[in-house]
Amino acid sequence: MKSTSTPYDDVFRTLLNDCRGLIIPLINEVFGECYTGSEQIVFSPNEHYINQQDGEEYECITDTKFKIVGKETKNYHWECQSTADSSMAVRIFEYASQIALDEGEINENRLTVTFPHSAVLYLRSGAATPDEMRIEIKTPDGGISYSIPVMKLQGYDIDEIFEKNLLFLIPFYIFKHEKELEECDRNADKLEVLKQEYEGIKKRLEEKTLCGAINEYTKCTIHDMSKKVLRNLARKYENVREGVGLVMGGRILDYEAKTIKNEGLHEGRNEGRKETARNLIRAGKMSLEEIAECTNLPLDELNALAAEESALERG
Repeated sequence: MKSTSTPYDDVFRTLLNDCRGLIIPLINEVFGECYTGSEQIVFSPNEHYINQQDGEEYECITDTKFKIVGKETKNYHWECQSTADSSMAVRIFEYASQIALDEGEINENRLTVTFPHSAVLYLRSGAATPDEMRIEIKTPDGGISYSIPVMKLQGYDIDEIFEKNLLFLIPFYIFKHEKELEECDRNADKLEVLKQEYEGIKKRLEEKTLCGAINEYTKCTIHDMSKKVLRNLARKYENVREGVGLVMGGRILDYEAKTIKNEGLHEGRNEGRKETARNLIRAGKMSLEEIAECTNLPLDELNALAAEESALERG
């Protein structure tokens, strides 16, 4: 079952990869975890090859797969879906089983596969949308089942989003007003109410930035991704698109947030990466390959750092 990428999938992946810290509150909310934000988040390639019954393979792209390295390491797999449909459980199982197989271990005649913690974010939902999906696997020796929690954007108002620090949801918040967009587009008063709500969102994001809860880069990314979702969802409604878009800031040329980040990291970037790598090597919970993926340092340099740490321990 092939999947196609949408602008909303792209926004989802951009937020996760460019503002990784935003995923921690979502994980805590959905899985009942107590991550503090100090944990390492390590992403893996999203491309997987699904083996079909006829022997052919096709490439599928999961929305995201990553590890959180804290007191223990856990694998997560998240999907973003604009509308609930019956095929979602099938796709989750396809992706999750392929992820498990990719990282499977063979010891003599035993294959061990570990399924990731999977979840789905639904941007649209209704009374019939479940709070979870279940996958049941029947084998000759018995059966097992596990749940896939469902996060529904429609279940969160803007106050709860800020109270729980679920800032990741803000770019998709316009979906909560989807049914009102046509009326807002032709009614200036209703459009003004919508713009005022986004003025409040913008102000609260600025407050988060000033107090150090998020940085300028994250704030700009949220603004930019909000406008990308808006452009697609309100593509038929020019007044809404232009009005709310202006509230969230002027056009960000060449992804200004990335420029801000790159300028901030230019000085001392390599030293910062090396220090992160040293800390991960000392923790001993990740392979050098995983540390290379996390820090973007070459393996030969990490081998040298590991040797230095080993010498320090012996000395």
